[in-house]
Amino acid sequence: MRVLSYTRGEIIIDGDPVYLDQLEPMNSFPAHMYNQVIDYLEKSGEPYRDKAANFLKTPKLETTFKLRDYQEAALKAWNKTDSRGIIVLPTGSGKTVLAVKAIEEQQCSTLIVVPTIVLVDQWRQVLEQAFNIPIGSLGGGKEEIEPITVSTYDSARLRARKLGDLFNFIIFDEVHHLTAPSNRRIAERYIAAKRLGLTATLPKAEAPLMALEELVGPKVYELGVTDLAGSHLADFTVKTMRLPLSASEQYEYNKQYDIYRDYLRKRNIQIRSPRDYLNFVKRSGRDPEARRALTARNQAMDIALNSSSKIAFLKNLLKSNPNEKTLIFTSHNKLVYTLSKDMLIPAITHQTPQEEREEILSRFHNGEYKRILTSRVLDEGVDVPD
Repeated sequence: MRVLSYTRGEIIIDGDPVYLDQLEPMNSFPAHMYNQVIDYLEKSGEPYRDKAANFLKTPKLETTFKLRDYQEAALKAWNKTDSRGIIVLPTGSGKTVLAVKAIEEQQCSTLIVVPTIVLVDQWRQVLEQAFNIPIGSLGGGKEEIEPITVSTYDSARLRARKLGDLFNFIIFDEVHHLTAPSNRRIAERYIAAKRLGLTATLPKAEAPLMALEELVGPKVYELGVTDLAGSHLADFTVKTMRLPLSASEQYEYNKQYDIYRDYLRKRNIQIRSPRDYLNFVKRSGRDPEARRALTARNQAMDIALNSSSKIAFLKNLLKSNPNEKTLIFTSHNKLVYTLSKDMLIPAITHQTPQEEREEILSRFHNGEYKRILTSRVLDEGVDVPD
């Protein structure tokens, strides 16, 4: 009789090897293939003992949360694919609430994996409100394991070999992060058969999409911002303003960018993809001229991103709309701090302590603050009041 066990991210089979489609007979498999191994053994009719799954005992899970029509449709689509797959919905459409209902339906131990500590805290608050039970936390120095636990991607990866057999359901918030090579190990080393990926933006390239389908499941449901705008989401317009550099900025920009461009031309280097640029950066580590070209490019980008005309336009825009609640996003923290100091607007970056961040958002919610400056820390899954 075969005996299955879980060891350091793998399913080990003591006994005759298992034959899975398109694979050689083996006695060990990556943990994410646990369900395929079980299916094979069930269909074979041969006796086996499963010592691999050590799922945490879960209390009865009940919530009063209600789903909107599109959330119900998304959850039904996910259930039809054996509780595996990816749901794509825009920011603000209630992906967390949808996940809560999925957890309630499944009634099993669940690990929720999120990109940041901010989102760990946010998910814990929602789950505690939904189920009125203790919610575990991994990340930021915490290691509290409960039948429902929220973890950062980093913590889930580092503890995968230890925790991989405890959860029957795993939810990947902002699932596009899973395509990073280091994060793939999370999906590979946990045996959870039930898998839900949530995101507003799936990668477009074929390779990462295929990886996500293998590790989480296919895309089962998708709606975009325009599908929900004006009904479940606020209506919106997008307007792009193209602003010129000042004469001195343009001169310095051209000077620095020409250094970069001349180097590429002399070395016959073409930058056509992120990989090409990464190779150029690596080259700068051993080639002083490449390092000078990279520095010149960065200086040119810094001039463009922090141009005086953009700052002047922003000031006039805010002056013209003094009573409008406004979120101001920038690409880099440098401009956040420059604008915050110059215009006396509260700022939130990855360096902002949690208590300060919560206070700023609370004051924004109650109207004491009309504006908030931020870089990218609020652009992925974070609930901003009002």
